[in-house]
Amino acid sequence: MSAWTWHGGQLAQARAAFGDTAEPWIDLSTGINPHAWPGVGELAIDWARLPDPGALADLEAIAAACFGADPACVLALPGSEIGLRLLGERLPGPVRHVRPGYRTHGEMVPDAVPVASGAVNPAEGTLIVANPNNPDGRLIPAATLRAQMARGWLVLDEAFADADPRHSLAGEVGAGRRLIVLRSFGKFFGLAGVRLGFLIAPPALAAELRARIGAWPVSAAAIAIGSAAYRDAAWIAAMRIRLTEAAAALDQLLEARGYTVTGACPLFRLIETDDAHRLFECLARRSILTRPFDYDRRWLRIGLPRDADALARLGAALADA
Repeated sequence: MSAWTWHGGQLAQARAAFGDTAEPWIDLSTGINPHAWPGVGELAIDWARLPDPGALADLEAIAAACFGADPACVLALPGSEIGLRLLGERLPGPVRHVRPGYRTHGEMVPDAVPVASGAVNPAEGTLIVANPNNPDGRLIPAATLRAQMARGWLVLDEAFADADPRHSLAGEVGAGRRLIVLRSFGKFFGLAGVRLGFLIAPPALAAELRARIGAWPVSAAAIAIGSAAYRDAAWIAAMRIRLTEAAAALDQLLEARGYTVTGACPLFRLIETDDAHRLFECLARRSILTRPFDYDRRWLRIGLPRDADALARLGAALADA
């Protein structure tokens, strides 16, 4: 079971372990939007040249406009994971991270102290937290987060914030503010393989990290895809509505099957059951991949089914489990 608790998306391993059925696999293990931004195939990408510095600056400005942030604070990275690890050695202690949460939050500072999401209190030093949180999808009130900024530093991982930006604090990053925000491109836009993320930090820190990562932090493809996708305001607005509706349909199905549903993130839901590992295996034998956890055998995270057929297959498999 440990192979499945590390992270989602391990579809090849699932096929090897559980085999194939007459129906195709449905991957609900990642929390990535199943409806990818559709414009990739229309883009002309020059693979023969190094990424253009002006195009990179444009990407950061376009992304900043979507985040409501100052472009001087925005730094493009090959995934927000890199940003977290770059920050680790720079964060003033003592450092706390919310648990459960992203595994990287506990690894980026070796002596970081875990705190429960329900026990987040402002304190000196640094607090690392995701909002919405992963894997439970819970939201920490903005007032609590701002209270931490008044006492110490706040590193806020907003990997899932694009789906519902009302709770984002990215626009509050600036000089003299003890706030750093991470954003992910691949989750909301459904293009995790692009490996694009952003660090939003006070300008001096952003400039320091920019100098450290060098001249070409992301590929020409990531620049082109990210720039076009963040410009697509109509698709972004329509997708936020679509994800909210899909999450409501998933809630209805799960609750009808008797499961307690947790979370406010439209891209996934967490359920509790007596033996989530057994349920994971039951679903996997029906070619449905979900995400169990090693630290709580009652938890199973379920991403959004792509369409009505996938939702119906999930419902039938849960009914038989």
